Amino acid sequence: MPQDAVRSGVRRQVLAGWADLSARECEAGVRAGDPIFLSPEYRVDPLLSLYGQSKRFREYTTETRRNYATDISLFLTFLSGRGRVWTAASERDVEDYEHWRRFAERNPSRVGGSKWDRELAAFASLYWWAVNNSHVRRSPLAMKQVVGREGAVLTVPAARAKDARPSNVHWLTPRTWRRWIDVGLRGHTRDRVPEPGWVGRLEDRNVAFVRLLVTSGLRRSEGGSLLTFEVPARHVDGARYYRGKVAAEVTRSKKPRTFYVAADAVGEIEAYVESSRAWAVRQAQKKGRYDRVPDRRVVTEVTRGRKPVVRWRDEAGVTGERGLDDLTARERMTLFIEGPRGLEPLWLWLNEQGLPFQVHSWEGVFTAANRRCERVLTPPNRMGFDPHQVFAPYATPHSARHSFALFMLVVLNTLMDLKYGLSPEERRDFRQQLYGDPWFMVQCLLGHASRETTVDRYLAPVADLQLRSMLAGAAEPVAAPMPELDVVFARIARESEGIQDLDDRLRPASGGIA
Repeated sequence: MPQDAVRSGVRRQVLAGWADLSARECEAGVRAGDPIFLSPEYRVDPLLSLYGQSKRFREYTTETRRNYATDISLFLTFLSGRGRVWTAASERDVEDYEHWRRFAERNPSRVGGSKWDRELAAFASLYWWAVNNSHVRRSPLAMKQVVGREGAVLTVPAARAKDARPSNVHWLTPRTWRRWIDVGLRGHTRDRVPEPGWVGRLEDRNVAFVRLLVTSGLRRSEGGSLLTFEVPARHVDGARYYRGKVAAEVTRSKKPRTFYVAADAVGEIEAYVESSRAWAVRQAQKKGRYDRVPDRRVVTEVTRGRKPVVRWRDEAGVTGERGLDDLTARERMTLFIEGPRGLEPLWLWLNEQGLPFQVHSWEGVFTAANRRCERVLTPPNRMGFDPHQVFAPYATPHSARHSFALFMLVVLNTLMDLKYGLSPEERRDFRQQLYGDPWFMVQCLLGHASRETTVDRYLAPVADLQLRSMLAGAAEPVAAPMPELDVVFARIARESEGIQDLDDRLRPASGGIA
């Protein structure tokens, strides 16, 4: 996928002789983010290029476009291996490809049902476009109609997997997150001290980002696309949680949403902004990096009110404006302000060069932290043989969201039970009448369209637990529901599957990690 950074000459040594690439791409209607599909002979497929430039494909999110392009290219490679072009693919080709991807013993990298369903969705999108634009006579994918979650009739590929999991749900208890952060991001040893010679690259940035996700429930794309002025400011009188707004365009639903983030997480972000981020910005200013950013926009004003508007001037001095809710992640990366020492990016998370840190790059941060946790915490005789993460915690950006949902459900139930001196039956009726179901509250915090999604996909481990009885019967009294509920979470982990919980002595809670 062409990027504006490439067009600006960052990879001059690769693009020697292609000085007019930008003009040629514009003439062909290619935009940054459009996929370019090459045959094994390194020839561009013109029809696939048209699909990449279609309205249907461009309306997908950045992550979906990247995933679909990868899935389609793998299928194209398979077809090429049997001497077929994609416009002539048959149902048998799709069936054979599914067998290779999912079941063939000779395939060392077989995929599961959920991954296969995503690949089918990519193929269905491509062939729907091709049929509707008369590029192929019929799709090689057999389709069927099903009733969707909201009652609507949907047309989906008939080859959808029967073993697909609705969500790759993954939880860590609060104390396990603390250990994962300390070991994976802060370089601590098993003895809780920094490893000698540890040099954490942007350690404060990484810790601040993870703490943001864990305490707010924001998706990676939402938290990773924040601008500096969208971070809630701490008050002098203090509070446990602060309220912020997620702009519509960076959410999955394309609707703005309120989020709440823990005060100490806001403090971590502020420390990052004032330390390593400020240093990276200063170095970038000295080297003139911001002056070379293509299509940069210098923001002159962000209006106040329910629907803020961002106003700017571009490199040519031309002014423009757009609603804050309507700015895409790519547009947000081009926003700057005039600081006391020159241009400064408004994108919150920066790399070591002081340039915006791409949202998808956070996966690499989590991967590196997971590997370090495995190296430090796994006993030597179990290294490489800990598939259920019994010894070393394993985390992803989305598991932070899952863990937040579980945490908030327990906290909301605890708060409501402790706040009012009522009988269990009175508490249940009072909660329903005055506040509504805690599941509904968590649904609102996560921005889910339906309560069913919250219950079925994210909070299944506690869906059938009587939390009031469990909390009341805890072996140790719960002095305060925030910020620690280690005893309660340990009990949940022991009675549920899929929840990672490590005690302070690095021992797994029996039956709790899966």
